[in-house]
Amino acid sequence: MVPTQLELPIAPLRHPEPSSGRLSIQERFEAFHQLNPWILDKLEVLAADFVDRGGRRVGIGMLFEVLRWQYGMATRGEPWRLNNDFRSRYVRRLLDRRPEWCSLFETRGLRAP
Repeated sequence: MVPTQLELPIAPLRHPEPSSGRLSIQERFEAFHQLNPWILDKLEVLAADFVDRGGRRVGIGMLFEVLRWQYGMATRGEPWRLNNDFRSRYVRRLLDRRPEWCSLFETRGLRAP
């Protein structure tokens, strides 16, 4: 069986301009997501593939690492960085899109705004 490969954009990640004020994790996530909406789509593809193959529980951390690896294999140049602070926000966005996956991911209350 040949592993599924994601179609990934070759352009580097776009990062928001640094802010002079202290932004919350949610504010930083929103700015990053607005510039890189495709990341959520790719995480959804990975999760859907996992479910289609019979997976019943998965962590967003595993999906982040697979995305990092696949993107790293498809590109050259500047290291690709995906902020771990955004994991909890991405999993909630996935569950907003796919509420039937509520048993696929474990979520906890957010500690930081």
